[in-house]
Amino acid sequence: MKNKISAAATAVAVGTAFATLAPAAHAQSSVTLYGLIDAGIAYTNNVNGSGRVAMQSGNISGSRFGLRGSEDLGGGLKAIFVLENGFNVGNGALGQSTSNASRMFGRQAFVGLTSDTFGSVTVGRQYDSIVEFVSPLSATSGTFGDSGFAHPYDNDNLQHTVRFNNSVKYTSLDYNGFKFSGMYAFSNNTGFAVSRAYSAAASYNYGPLGVAAGYLQTNGSGLKSGSNFANTGGAVDQGELKPTANGNNPLTSDVQRTVAAGVHYAFGPAAVGFVYSHSQYQGTNAFGLNGGSARFDNYEVNGVYTATQALKLGVSYAYTDAHLNGPTTFGADPKWNQVNAIARYSLTKRTELYGEAMYQHATGNKNVAVMYNAGGFSSTANQVMCAAGIMTRF
Repeated sequence: MKNKISAAATAVAVGTAFATLAPAAHAQSSVTLYGLIDAGIAYTNNVNGSGRVAMQSGNISGSRFGLRGSEDLGGGLKAIFVLENGFNVGNGALGQSTSNASRMFGRQAFVGLTSDTFGSVTVGRQYDSIVEFVSPLSATSGTFGDSGFAHPYDNDNLQHTVRFNNSVKYTSLDYNGFKFSGMYAFSNNTGFAVSRAYSAAASYNYGPLGVAAGYLQTNGSGLKSGSNFANTGGAVDQGELKPTANGNNPLTSDVQRTVAAGVHYAFGPAAVGFVYSHSQYQGTNAFGLNGGSARFDNYEVNGVYTATQALKLGVSYAYTDAHLNGPTTFGADPKWNQVNAIARYSLTKRTELYGEAMYQHATGNKNVAVMYNAGGFSSTANQVMCAAGIMTRF
């Protein structure tokens, strides 16, 4: 009888021990399903000469869902991954898909290691370092206005039109407010330097002040001597890039270089920011150039005011000064002025209503207005767009 009681007590003790340990073991690894759905009604006064009213997905932020996971490997080391899909909530279509690629996880797809001592290394399809560090200071940030507030053709990639395939990225720890990152994206081609990309950026945050700067170079996203160097297995798929105003030629080049820097300062319920970016496209056919070059200088000021706990208001102004070299049918150098305003009202921590308005004025012979999310080119130098919608996160 005593042996039976002893055995029963042992079984209970073992069971209790396993029950105690199970949550701890489970906590060592996790997989989280997350996402964002953004849908609303948008109006553009001029798209190829006509007004446009449309139900539109992703007026502010692209709709997406994803899986984020980590596994504790011990000693402050974790394995991590992200698989993130973009989609159109209006028709359910995949996002980031092109004629060259139908992507299941077009926004992000990477795996790597992160250490409490050394930072993280990730491998896969990822954002470049400028997007990670400088974009949060711009009105192109997802916490501000995002898609519709992009600079013309997203020439500096602050709105992350292009994600980079075959990339390896290192991101440091936060050293008392200082942080840095570097990325290299392989061409996966016999020509090592063809269709590759690399970037680096750093930021420093001290109380209400934030500053960041970065560099991006992309090789072989365009045409050179009649040969298509934009191999679909390379770092960049030119099918993701936006066409330019005088035809179907996208803003590609043999070499693209972008430098960007920004500063952000918060005081009380308000914050102001300034972002500058300079992009060079060498060997491009955009704007009627035949292997010429194009340069874009973007100057942006922005401000946000938190009116109440639920209501946030934002405004921004961006001036883009472009210069074209080489044979062209485009005419004088194009320039764009764009003013943006947005109101975001949180119903809960997950769900918000929004309204936004944008106005763009273009100058330069044969130049037309072309706002990033407006549905198409204007037939004139001016374009107005407004949108209202709902965005929810899970």
